[in-house]
Amino acid sequence: MREYTVPAVTEAPTGSLSDPVWANASSHPDTAVFSRRTGSGWTDISAAEFAQQVTGVAKGLIAAGVQHGDRVALLSPTRYEWTLVDYAIWSIGAVTVPIYETSSPSQVQWILTDSDAVAAVVENATHGAVVESARAEAPALQEVWQIEAGAVDELTALGQNVSDAEFDKRRSAVTPDDLATLIYTSGTTGRPKGCKISHANFLDELGPAVKILDDLFDTTGASTLLFLPLAHVFARIIQVGCVMKRVKVGHSADVKNLVEDLGAFRPTFILSVPRVFEKVYNSASQKAHADGKGKIFDAAADTAVAYSQAMDKGGASFGLKAKHLLFDRLVFGKLRAVLGGQVRYAVSGGAPLGDRLGHFFRGIGVPVLEGYGLTETTAAVSVNLPDDIRIGTVGRPLPGVTVGVADDGELCFKGGQVMQGYWKNDEATAGAIDSDGWFHTGDLGEFDVDGFIKITGRKKEILVTAGGKNVAPTLLEDQIRLHPLVSQCMVVGDGKPFIAALITIDPENIVPWATERGKPTDPAALTQDADLIAEIQKAIDEANGSVSQAEAIKKFSILPTDWTQETGELSLKLSLRRHIVMEKHGADVEALYAK
Repeated sequence: MREYTVPAVTEAPTGSLSDPVWANASSHPDTAVFSRRTGSGWTDISAAEFAQQVTGVAKGLIAAGVQHGDRVALLSPTRYEWTLVDYAIWSIGAVTVPIYETSSPSQVQWILTDSDAVAAVVENATHGAVVESARAEAPALQEVWQIEAGAVDELTALGQNVSDAEFDKRRSAVTPDDLATLIYTSGTTGRPKGCKISHANFLDELGPAVKILDDLFDTTGASTLLFLPLAHVFARIIQVGCVMKRVKVGHSADVKNLVEDLGAFRPTFILSVPRVFEKVYNSASQKAHADGKGKIFDAAADTAVAYSQAMDKGGASFGLKAKHLLFDRLVFGKLRAVLGGQVRYAVSGGAPLGDRLGHFFRGIGVPVLEGYGLTETTAAVSVNLPDDIRIGTVGRPLPGVTVGVADDGELCFKGGQVMQGYWKNDEATAGAIDSDGWFHTGDLGEFDVDGFIKITGRKKEILVTAGGKNVAPTLLEDQIRLHPLVSQCMVVGDGKPFIAALITIDPENIVPWATERGKPTDPAALTQDADLIAEIQKAIDEANGSVSQAEAIKKFSILPTDWTQETGELSLKLSLRRHIVMEKHGADVEALYAK
């Protein structure tokens, strides 16, 4: 196995994840560490106030009988109380079990049952009813509290008779090796598996991360607005890092309010998944074209990409700098304003970003720091740094991490952030972590002489055509989705004579395009429209230019409805669940190959 190691820059972790809460309250009691959206704007919460609130909820959990090591489920969208409860659970040595608010009743039942959760905190009555319906299958479950029914006040009142000494004893008993959370992987097949992540896993991840990302975490006035699900390890790890470094955090769970919240909160950095960056780009492009300013936007986008590419080759020419300055006034500044106007960096993970998008955002003044990791690795094992970005890669390993490439091209990692294993599933653990301690990601990749890692595909997603050609579908899919009218794309061709694709249309961006041309705005009425087919063919042709003829898409089909989490084709990370798409659209695939 080829290996590359980045030396560690921190000592072995000590203490627990909740320790910074009280350290901050002691050293910087008046510093705003959170801000809550209220009717009149945003209200800051100081380090001292946060510590007091965490203590109150934690004492309530103790009074309710939650013991060291007990599992407590947390089912809620991203909001301040999610964080408050999470830290309260950690502070008494209990284990948080996040559940996505979009989970089905059967998924909720499985997680509650498999984790043996003794209590649950949910957002509202609807969530509460789902949890209550699982009681018969989850005998360990005792208590359910609702945030919108006053869970925080209820728990605080419940714990009034718990002494400070008792709470301090519970808090001081938590060690790095204690389990901090069970995160159930959404996966694309089978039942979710619970990843056992310890306090040490988080600390091994964040110790070096906040050091090498000091431009994000250690600058005056640093802040971020979290809008990704805290049930996902990506948002959660960033939040824990923010608490460690006293970066002010806000929460925004409602996509309808996101632009407004960004404008009011004005974060200095954001984190997101590639699909959101694609939507920002595509929406801006489509709006410009609908307003008759399409040529200006296209020229600005090309300039941003060229400017970023020039940064990798010694810098832009005088002419390119002049064009960039002009478009900064006309276009780029407005795009930055959509993100709040103060964003200096964005962090991306969960799926490949795509080279053009990476160059575009760096070119408009918002460099995207793309990283790589999984739930099993407590989020990132590699990341691009502000002063060392190589677009098209997911950066170098974090300090203390070793990357390896197996003989079959699979990426493997060693490091302190690799999970303890899967909950009550030794067989799955042995299949993921080998006897030498390597975690096998299931992804294919490579690294260069400097350790920069490039993801080339997914082992289980590689298509092998009838002619024996191996094709990585994501390379084509990522490029095709950049077209403003494309929502989703799935490349097919396993065992077939050529490569083809299924395409879904963006239901929002199609409206101005269709209206301008006097066409129906329902995508279902446009699947055979010659103009739309020609537009999609442009995206196909551009993507085909990056692969060999044998890997190129020869035919495609436009489907009448989009794929979503709700309809099952997308996972909670907004990645394709290919087996579901194939189950639903097998006939559409076969039609592409019919003579």
